[in-house]
Amino acid sequence: MLQNKAIKDYRKLFCLLKDGTVFTVIDTETTGLSSIENRIVEVAAIKFSKDGILDKFSTLVNPEQKIPFQCIQIHHITDQMVQSAPKIKQILPELLKFIEGSVLIGHNINFDLRFLNAELERNGFSQLKNSFIDTLSLSRWSLPEMQKYNQSILAEYFNIKIKNAHRAEDDAYVCGQIFLNCIKVSAERQKIRID
Repeated sequence: MLQNKAIKDYRKLFCLLKDGTVFTVIDTETTGLSSIENRIVEVAAIKFSKDGILDKFSTLVNPEQKIPFQCIQIHHITDQMVQSAPKIKQILPELLKFIEGSVLIGHNINFDLRFLNAELERNGFSQLKNSFIDTLSLSRWSLPEMQKYNQSILAEYFNIKIKNAHRAEDDAYVCGQIFLNCIKVSAERQKIRID
């Protein structure tokens, strides 16, 4: 069960951004869909505020299990690529320090939070307590006229260039841009001055 607190009053996001809140977009690539049986093979986080990108964290992770072919077809991360990568237990302290005190953002973020919390629990750490925002829900609220809300369609709608889809750092960057664009669109619809 997620201990994190979802921010769902999207009308307040513009004020949070304007007031200098630090956000961290987070994305994981995995060996499958089950946080119990599968493992993380890549994690990336991009920290930003109203002043722009503040810092980045990105690493491949040795999952200590074979990466299924169907997953390789999606994220193009192979067993050879992660063979000498750090194990999750080695990177968790640095990742926790990186995201400390920030509001987490992700597209369908519950997927990433389930995996991260499962890895934290398996390795003797406390689960995440950060507040979070799901850009999938945010985009549905901001753009009710759209039919589909997957990240690539939203990127195309907002003219955000995707360089390396289904790799954690690029997905995190694109998600952050979707977040900022959704705030701008909703602020305009609410007649909020954004200068």
